[in-house]
Amino acid sequence: MSEPATGTRVLVVDDDPQILRALRINLTAHGYTVLVAADGGSALRVAADGHPDVVVLDLGLPDLDGTDVISGLRGWTPVPILVLSARADSGDKVRALDAGADDYVTKPFGMAELLARLRAAVRRAAASPVDGEAVIATADFTVDLAAKTVALADGSEVHLTPTEWGILELLVRHRGKLVGQRQLLREVWGPAYGSETNYLRVYLAQLRRKLEPCPSRPKYLITEAGMGYRFDG
Repeated sequence: MSEPATGTRVLVVDDDPQILRALRINLTAHGYTVLVAADGGSALRVAADGHPDVVVLDLGLPDLDGTDVISGLRGWTPVPILVLSARADSGDKVRALDAGADDYVTKPFGMAELLARLRAAVRRAAASPVDGEAVIATADFTVDLAAKTVALADGSEVHLTPTEWGILELLVRHRGKLVGQRQLLREVWGPAYGSETNYLRVYLAQLRRKLEPCPSRPKYLITEAGMGYRFDG
C-alpha cells in the first residue's frame, strides 16, 4: 500500500516535456508537491529556492550533464537524488552513484516502481536528517558549501586541496554527528578504500593547522578515537 506523501516536495528534472507532464500529473495525484526544471541550470536554481525533499533527475540534459547537477547539489544539500535515465550502461550508473546519486532507474520505467523508490528515498532521508544549509559559520571561519570556499574570520580565504575540501565538506554536512573512518575514506578517496586510516590522520592534522585556533586542542574537528571524526560548529 502506498504511504501518504502529502507535503513532500519532489523536483523533477527532464528535458522531455511529455515526461515532465506525466510525472507532474502522477506525482500530484499521489499527494506530492511537484517542482519541475527542463535543464541543469534551472534545476540548481529551483533546488536552492524550493528546497525539495527528493530529486528525480534525468542525466541527458541540454546544458549540463546530470552528474554535474548531482555534484552541484551535493555541494550543499544531502537531498535524496533518484536518477531516471535512458542510459542503461553500467558505467553511467557508476558515475552517477559516485557523484552522489542515491538510486538509479532506467527508462522506460513503471510508475509503481518509481513511487516505491521515491518513498524509500524519503524514508531514508527522514531517518537520518542532515542540515541543508549552504553556509556554515563558526567564530573562527566560514564554510560555503555551495561556492566550495572557506574563509577565516578576518575575511581571508583558506586554500584547501581537493582532498582536504572533500573531508571538510563531508564532516560539515554531517555537523554534530560522528562520521566513521570507513565512510570518510570511501566517500573521499573512493570505494576501494576503507582501512587506510593513516590518510585521515594526516589530512585532519593539515585541516586543523589551517582552521583551528589551537590545532593541538581542536574545538571544531574532533577525533572520536577508533571510530571516526565529528565537526562541531
